[in-house]
Amino acid sequence: MINYFSLKNDRVVKEKGSKFSKQNIIWVDLINATDEEILHVEKTFNVDLFTKLERKEIETSSKYIETIDEIKINLNFISVNNNNNNYFAEPVSFIIKNKTLITQREQEYKAFEEMYKKLELNLVHDGDDIYIQILDLRIDLDADIIELITDKITAINKELTGENQIHKNLLLKITALQETTIIIRENIVEKHRVISAMMKSKIFPKEDFETMKIMLEDVNSLLEHTGFNFERLEFLQDSFLGLVNMEQNRIIKIFTVVTVIFLPPTLIASVYGMNFDFMPELKWKIGYPLAVVMMILSSVFTLLFFKKKKWL
Repeated sequence: MINYFSLKNDRVVKEKGSKFSKQNIIWVDLINATDEEILHVEKTFNVDLFTKLERKEIETSSKYIETIDEIKINLNFISVNNNNNNYFAEPVSFIIKNKTLITQREQEYKAFEEMYKKLELNLVHDGDDIYIQILDLRIDLDADIIELITDKITAINKELTGENQIHKNLLLKITALQETTIIIRENIVEKHRVISAMMKSKIFPKEDFETMKIMLEDVNSLLEHTGFNFERLEFLQDSFLGLVNMEQNRIIKIFTVVTVIFLPPTLIASVYGMNFDFMPELKWKIGYPLAVVMMILSSVFTLLFFKKKKWL
């Protein structure tokens, strides 16, 4: 599918389909485009769109490519899987040539929806401006995701300190948030590199550089925030493992105390269970009750000794 936007009488008009010429067009948005649609856009604007393999390249050199009259940018946008609430990165590509923006994506993103609304209000006038505003919207949405992660970390912290029992699910939540934070941080680092390259560009208008500088500061603050979140998650993970170790030590301590308490009675019972011919106590009438009393007293004395030493 192709959505394209053109300027008509100083108003931005949105249209669909592939029957268009490049006259007055400021943005062409390809969403799951077919091979025919891609070929038509390439011929109309004299550009080479990204292939699927190129869009998934992770090398820094493939993220930002600038020639004399064209800029090609490859970014990853964070999406969430509604089935399991996991976050993942999907490639979104941008090509800017002669003030016209061409975008390639596989799905809908909130940044693009917000950009559509801005275009309805005629708040932009060329492809450069559209791209910068999409990127700015995406950074704001990344900030929202980081705030959501922060809230989840706070909730886990309360759950960890408030629960009497430590559950495995809590550790799984911490691990999942660590993976999400890593994905978000990698994505923000990618934006940092791209914006830094944009500020060295000879194609972007100089008046956009102040906006880029502010965006770069925002990205730096997001990097600091993700780093802080990751440190908090590591602290929570260490706290969880520490609490698990304390719980295991408590259980081992209980078993040890029980074993030691029953050790003296076991010793007494073992002595009088030996099959020797000469054991005077076996002939006593009070031999059995005396042995029982000795076993009980030995356990009580051991228990009192433990309490006096504050081992219980």
